[in-house]
Amino acid sequence: MASNQELACVYAALILQDDEVAITGEKIATLLKAANVEFEPYWPGLFAKALERVDVKNLITSVSSGAGSGPAPAAAAAAPAAGGAAPAAETKKKEEPKEESDDDMGFGLFD
Repeated sequence: MASNQELACVYAALILQDDEVAITGEKIATLLKAANVEFEPYWPGLFAKALERVDVKNLITSVSSGAGSGPAPAAAAAAPAAGGAAPAAETKKKEEPKEESDDDMGFGLFD
C-alpha cells in the first residue's frame, strides 16, 4: 500500500500533467509544500525522474484492465446493429488449460 507521501507525489504529478506543465522535482515539491504535506526530500525527485521519459497523458488514457474491457464489445456489437451495414465482429475465446487439483496429485489438505 502506498504511503501518503507517495500518493501526494502522484497527485502532484497528475496536477502538473493536467496543467500541461513539465513534471520536475522542484514543481512537485512546491505543490506539496503549498498543500502542507510533510514529505521526505527524496520523493519529488524520485517521481520526477521516474516520469522523465513517460507521456503521462498517454499512460492514463491507454490503461486497460480486465474489468474495464467488458463493456467495450457490447457497445461495439450495438453499433453495427443500429447501422445495419457494418459486418459483425467475430470474437475468439481462449480456452484456458484445466488446472489439476490436489486430489489428482494424490494428496490433499486433510491427508
